[in-house]
Order: sequence, then structure tokens, then C-alpha cells
Amino acid sequence: MRLTRVMKKISILAILLLASVALTAEQPWQPVGPDGGSVRSLAYDPRNPERIFLGTSAGNLYLSLDSGTSWSRLARLGSAAEMVLDHIVIDPIDPRNIFVAAWNAQLPNSDGDLFRSRDAGKTWEIVPDLHGKSLRALSLAPSNPRVLVVGALDGIYGSRDGGRSWKRISPENHAEIKNIESLAIDPVNPDVIYAGTWHLPWKTEDGGLSWHNIKTGVIDDSDVFSIIIDSIQPAHVFMSACSGIYRSESAGALFRKIQGIPYSARRTRMLRMDPSNHNIVYAGTTEGLWKTVDSGATWKRMTGANIVVNDVLVDPGRPSHVLLATDRGGVLASDDGGVAFTASNRGFTHRQAAALLVDRNDSATLYAGVLNDREYGGVFISRDSGHTWKQMSEGLDGHDIFVLRQASDDSLIAGTDHGIFQLKPNAAQWTAGNPLLVHRPAAASVKKVSAPLARPADLNPRVSMLELTPRRWIAATSAGLFVSADSGDTWRREYLPGVINPISLNVAGNTAVAASRNAIAVSFNGGESWLPSKPIHSNLFINEVAVNSAGEIWVAAFSGLFRSTDEGNSWRRITSLPFENVLSVQFDEDHHRILVTSPASNNVFESSDNAQTWNAISAGWQLRNIHVARGRILATTDFDGVVVQPEVTAGIETGPQTGSR
Repeated sequence: MRLTRVMKKISILAILLLASVALTAEQPWQPVGPDGGSVRSLAYDPRNPERIFLGTSAGNLYLSLDSGTSWSRLARLGSAAEMVLDHIVIDPIDPRNIFVAAWNAQLPNSDGDLFRSRDAGKTWEIVPDLHGKSLRALSLAPSNPRVLVVGALDGIYGSRDGGRSWKRISPENHAEIKNIESLAIDPVNPDVIYAGTWHLPWKTEDGGLSWHNIKTGVIDDSDVFSIIIDSIQPAHVFMSACSGIYRSESAGALFRKIQGIPYSARRTRMLRMDPSNHNIVYAGTTEGLWKTVDSGATWKRMTGANIVVNDVLVDPGRPSHVLLATDRGGVLASDDGGVAFTASNRGFTHRQAAALLVDRNDSATLYAGVLNDREYGGVFISRDSGHTWKQMSEGLDGHDIFVLRQASDDSLIAGTDHGIFQLKPNAAQWTAGNPLLVHRPAAASVKKVSAPLARPADLNPRVSMLELTPRRWIAATSAGLFVSADSGDTWRREYLPGVINPISLNVAGNTAVAASRNAIAVSFNGGESWLPSKPIHSNLFINEVAVNSAGEIWVAAFSGLFRSTDEGNSWRRITSLPFENVLSVQFDEDHHRILVTSPASNNVFESSDNAQTWNAISAGWQLRNIHVARGRILATTDFDGVVVQPEVTAGIETGPQTGSR
């Protein structure tokens, strides 16, 4: 009996221990930046305007509890990575009811959803009546919150029971009432609905039983992006279109085009009226924010022309507080009615990060390189483990950053879509490296053959991978593999047997390995000469290659994870993983473990017994470029910048910085 009690206590202790480990492992990974990126939509809680929701073009919904000063990720809506959250509405009677209309940027004509939360955003459901529809507009009736309308590419749908059930309220297969881009409901009569299409505006006065065109005064074939109605004088209607901004004082019977905004800024994506002064209207355009204080008689641009505005929010309790949802620049905030704006993105990250580097001298210093952002992108630095970031892109000319490395003199080296750039220690500006051009012919040998001189178009190719060793710099580019023996001063193009377009590169000691999608070349003298590897698999599609300190070569491929312990002469497929498609393989030498990621999982898989068994570390993100610093995994993501593992990780003690790629 005593033994039974002891065993019972041990069992309970074991259960508690396992629960503790499970809770530790399930702690959410945190996005740490760089802050900013593209914002599609903003909406405030009518009962508490300090509570603001933010929608992105990647299905992520953020929440601010302090009027947009700081943000936290609230939810991910849908399974598609390109779900565009264009419209958010909150029930003014019961703010726990939230609706988000979305469409899929990858399948814009055939996929989207209306998401609903009944508990203030903690949990979400898909509205079944609208599942799969590309939804571009959403509106709630101010006079009756139980009335909602959504605009889809195939027409308009309405609900009169708070969103529980929906039915079509526009004629089916109508030649004109389709491709709905904007909706507005009369503030007094919920049966009066305005709809903007990719062609012209329409109106119903009986809840959708009948519709009529309201195009008088509107330039033909105008995409109607936004419609707003004056709550005090409902006959006053503003409408923005690709042809400009229009105003009606007759409830849409006649529109007149408002002058004052240059034709070049004609794509006005969003109109927003000041809730306390209806003579003030903000116009968010593809060329900045404009403002009128006299109902559209005159307009003034409030930001630079380089700002693309997707949405505008005016605080009803403090109308001088204005928030802008912008492309690439994140959220911009003003406390003086739009006279001056500053970035307000703390906690919000929606960037495509491709490069990540942990400083070898200080693991709290991080560098990140981003893609597709000429003005607000480039390279960012954080000196406090990602809590704050600073852009350091002067001299990069807006180029995409694919890889970052640290040279022996602590210079930063960036591989871009236009060659290599270098930032010297304490320098304020990046400088372009020397062109990747063959400067001298290499001696012919069986192991090494020099390629012909590069064409002018090849002098600054896309540089996707870089490895810097004390003896050589090696660059994998869109024009082939290049090697420099003088720290980038001169380069020669190497011929790799079987590897024409290298996509991955790794060096450990004297062993270097480079790979195309279906072939591998190996060097055992640090990149001076190269040999072909033996074929691995008939259906090979390589994602990444890596070398560990023992000289073993590992290949992450669509068809599995492979290892060679004999310099590439033979290969063995690792069968212990629960999936085939392996995206990356990395080595954490200090903690004696292998780290693997897959597009099929949001986990990192680690093995401490040479790939015999694997432990899944839940990350919550599709991870790309992995690093390890003081035992914690950091990684880049497709849309959410850099994410980091929680401080305490089951099974791994915090230790000194390690250096996986």
C-alpha cells in the first residue's frame, strides 16, 4: 500500500511536470519586428473608441487598447496566407459581435469569407451562407445594427437578424450589379442602401427588392471605392471613384465632381467624415491623405504624395486624433487633425522578412532584411533583442535584401536583387560592392573550369546566398556561383558540375556545398575547386543544403531529408520525420541538435540523437531563415517579420550565442 501511495505521488508529480513542460512548449512565439508594413483596414469599438481593430492582407487581425499607440496580434482568420481583411464592423449595441469581410488575393475571383466573433475576438467562425465568396464591402445600419449588407463579386447579400442568416438582395446574374466594391446604409432608414461597383453606383430604397442606377453626373465606367452619408443630412452623399470624388445633395439623384484634388490622385480608396464636424472630410488616396474643411469646396494634401492610404479612422471622442492605414508604412497617427503624422506601429509587424543576422559580438543585436518595400524596407537593426528597430537602409537604393552576413572586420554584407552591398563599422551609408565579374581566367583542370566573362547584365545579379570565410567569400547568384579571395574586391565565376543556377550554399570548415534544385556540388578546400555529388533521388527538388562541423552534408528537399557521411558519394534518406517536404535544415552545435522546418507544419522539429527521433516545437508560424541565439530560436516569416521563441524552452537551457545560419 505504501508503495502504491508512493507510485501514485510519483505519477501525479510526473503529470504536473509534463503539464508544466507542455505549457512551456505551448507559449506563443512573439513577432518582434521590424514594426510596420501594410495595413488594409481599421475599425474602433463604438462603446470604447480606444479599442481599435486592424486588418492585414495576410489574414491577421490586430488589436490596440490604447487608441493605436501599441498593438497585439489578436487572431488569424482563415487558412489562406493571402486573406485580405478589407472591412471590419463592430455591433454598437453589443461590441462582442464583430464581423470581418475578406477575400483571397491568390484567388481573387473565387475565394473569401465573412468571419464572425461573438466574444470580442477571442474565437471566430465562418458564416456558412457566404463561405467561398470574394467579399469586398461590408456595412452595418446605424439605425438598426441587426441589418447588415456585404458586397461580393456576384452581388449583394443582406442580413436582418444580426448576421445569423443571409440572403441575396440584388438580382441574380445581374449584368451591372456585381463586383461590389463599396456599400453604405442610410443613417435613418435601413432599407436605403447605396452600392458602388467596378462600373457605376446603384441604390435601393426598399431593402433590395428593387434597384436603380444613380450615375447622373458620374463619369462612365468609374470604379466606386467608397461611399459615405452625412448622418445629420442624409441627402448629402460623398462618393470616391477612380475618376475622382463626387458629392450629391439629392440622395444620389445627381452627383457633381468635386474639384481641388489633382487628377493624378484620382484613386481615392477611402472617404471618412469627421464625426463632430461634417464639413470636414478626409480622403485617403494613392497619393497621400487629403482634407477638406468646407464640404469639398477646397482640398489640401496633408501627407507626402508617396503615402498610399487604404483606410482612415477619426476618433469620435477626440476628432483631432486621426489614424491612417497605409501600404508599407503601417499605421500613421496624428493628434492635430492631420497636420503632422508619426508612425504608430509598436507591436504591429506585417513585413516579408527574408534575411536575419545575429551579431557575433552581441546576441541582443539583430539585423533583418525585408522584401518588396523600396521606401520603408531594406535593412533594420535592433540592439535590444527586437523590442525596438531602426531602419538603416541609406545607400541601398530600395533593393530587396535576401541575405545578411558579418565580415571578419564586422562590416555588414548584404546580398540584394542588384548585387552585393557593404556597410562598414560606424558608417552611415551602404556602398555597392564590386561587380561580380571574372577578372582573371582560372587554370583549367578536371576539378575547376572558369566560365566565360559575364555579360553586362550579369554584373549585378540577384544574390540569394552568401558565405564568408577567412579565406574566401562565396556568393550564389542568379548568374551562377562567384568566389572572391580578397574579401569582395575581385570575383571570379565558378563552373559547378551539374549546378547551373545555385539556390543554396553552406560552408563548415573546409567543406562547402552548393546546390541547384536537382544537383549538388561539393568543395573540400573551401571553395577553390568543386566536384559533383552522386545523384540522390529521382524526384529531387532541393530547398536547402547544409554542412555540419563533422563534414556531413544534409539536404532538405521536397522528397525528404537526406544525409551523406562520405563526402556526397552515397546518401541516406531520414525516415523518422513525420513529413516528406523539408524546407530547411540547420545545426545548433552548442546544444548538439538538428533543427528542421517544413511547409507542412508550423513546428520546428529538433533532434538531439542524430535524427533518430524528433521533438516538435510549436511555433505558430511558417518559419524560413532560422538562427539560434542563447538557446532561443529566431526565424523569419513570409508576412510577420521576425519571430522569436519564448525565453524559457523545455529541454534547452539558456547558453551562449550559437551560429546556425
